Amino acid sequence: MSRERFNVLVERGKQAIAEGDTLLALVLFEDAARLSATPLVKSHLAYCLAREKKQYQKAIAMCLAAQQSDPGKSLHYLNLGKVYLEAGQKGRAIRAFRQGLKMERNQEIIDQLKRLGQRKPPPVAALPREHFLNRKLGVLLSRVGMR
Repeated sequence: MSRERFNVLVERGKQAIAEGDTLLALVLFEDAARLSATPLVKSHLAYCLAREKKQYQKAIAMCLAAQQSDPGKSLHYLNLGKVYLEAGQKGRAIRAFRQGLKMERNQEIIDQLKRLGQRKPPPVAALPREHFLNRKLGVLLSRVGMR
């Protein structure tokens, strides 16, 4: 009976995330974690915690633990990347998404990367991207339509 309940909770939680209702998913995955804290449940629960409760450090730690327990699953990298995005760490999110793609092809990761977009090369390649000259030249060239 509890295994059946666990499977129902997980499926309903996944469906809630797909529909954008992370609050409901949080409750469902918390209940599922009480029954059995599998890496899949930890990973989804971590994303919900980051999204709803803004507990970024705890969520990142949970995603990393899920990755160690169940290596090779791109889903854990997807959720880690989404947690990083919630925390405002776009660079780390992109790295997590790319690592996930190395594990296996995941359309949701591809969609996330497309949504984030691709950066253009800096105007002065010899200087770092964050250099004052690159930032100002990039803005100027964008405004005049040359970039």
